[in-house]
Amino acid sequence: MPEENFTNTLYTNDNLFILNGLNSDLVDLIYLDPPFNTKRLFSAQIGSKAAGSSFKDMWNWQDVNEEYLNTLAENYPALTDFIASTSVVHSKAMAAYLTYMVQRIVEMHRVLKDTGSLYLHCDPTASHYLKVLLDEIFGKNNFRNEIVWCYRRWTNVSQDFQRMHDTLLRYSKGSNYILNKLSEPTKSSEKRKKKGYYTGHPTIKDGKRMMNLVVYDKLKAQNAVASGKYDNIVYKEETGEVIFPDWWEIPIINSQAKERTGYPTQKPLALLQRIIKASSNEGDIVMDPFCGCATACVAAQQLGRKWIGIDVEKNAVDILIERLSDDAGMFKDFVATKLIPKRTDIQVVQPTQSVKERLYKQQNGKCNGCGNEYLMKDMEIDHIIPKAKGGGDYYENYQLLCGNCNRIKGKNTMEFLRIKIQTRKNLLKEKIIFGE
Repeated sequence: MPEENFTNTLYTNDNLFILNGLNSDLVDLIYLDPPFNTKRLFSAQIGSKAAGSSFKDMWNWQDVNEEYLNTLAENYPALTDFIASTSVVHSKAMAAYLTYMVQRIVEMHRVLKDTGSLYLHCDPTASHYLKVLLDEIFGKNNFRNEIVWCYRRWTNVSQDFQRMHDTLLRYSKGSNYILNKLSEPTKSSEKRKKKGYYTGHPTIKDGKRMMNLVVYDKLKAQNAVASGKYDNIVYKEETGEVIFPDWWEIPIINSQAKERTGYPTQKPLALLQRIIKASSNEGDIVMDPFCGCATACVAAQQLGRKWIGIDVEKNAVDILIERLSDDAGMFKDFVATKLIPKRTDIQVVQPTQSVKERLYKQQNGKCNGCGNEYLMKDMEIDHIIPKAKGGGDYYENYQLLCGNCNRIKGKNTMEFLRIKIQTRKNLLKEKIIFGE
């Protein structure tokens, strides 16, 4: 399947399953605005475009299996220790949230091109914890910016300073990344250009005071030039622009703004447009794995990029159709689906006898679930990531399980199997200790 079949697609499913099914080195830019673990329930306003949409930002181990830490330890042992420590330093909810996020960030790193960048949008609730995850997965040397998005809003009575900013953590996958340096006119140069000219500072030449006129627009300045009171006239093309700093003052969405959908935590198009202009080029692929009301998708379409949006909320489809029609021109040529994509960048390998023999040798004759030794004839080939959750028929996704473990696991994940095995061990231990 060519990459065009992945793009301009809105997937309404768990983004982990969708990410599992996407090709490696596929996208040029990832923007994500995930829940921040604020322990709040967000709901859209009644009567708004997004009415009925909501999401919870409260986390516990029902949202993500604690057993995933066992899998995480194989590739990121330091992160396992860090996440475990947050359950003591902060809370078990934070540890659950970080485990949920790290599963997905690992997959985002895989699907990102070597020249690509990731912008993670967060607030002070979890930004410092999330940065540690990103440092480990992307590499601390690939941290590029902590961008502060500043905005004004109605203030409330508070004993603290008013919180009026969010943070965007910007990481590249490697050292050869896309960055189009954006600039804007200074306030003084913008004013001068609008007028068409400005009176330069007088200079002294041969003891005579010289009056200077700096012209930006000949038509607007023609009367000043014709006045004859200026000794020196300079015509300029430059506008006096400055490169954007790492703090961006962009207004939040006005309550009457056309782009407002009523969706909880909606971000302004101007913010996404700046990110997309800075870290991608026309024709590139932009992905938002928590796309909500699809602001990133709309901005990408407006700027001539391809896009991939993922959201578990079904209302996202209707909102996207309306926004792309209203905001991005009459564009309706996109796909909305619940189906999980299938990777095409890996060699399909059928589960043959030779594959079984190779796996048996690799696992030292032990079941990958319970860890017990078995004869090869008593082992069965199983998918580590179920096909229903984005796993495919490739060698790296195969394992050998004993018949019992394979039946327990079924079409679930390995974390499900490990929990079942651990629960059974605990019951046996109780029977031995208490003689039941």
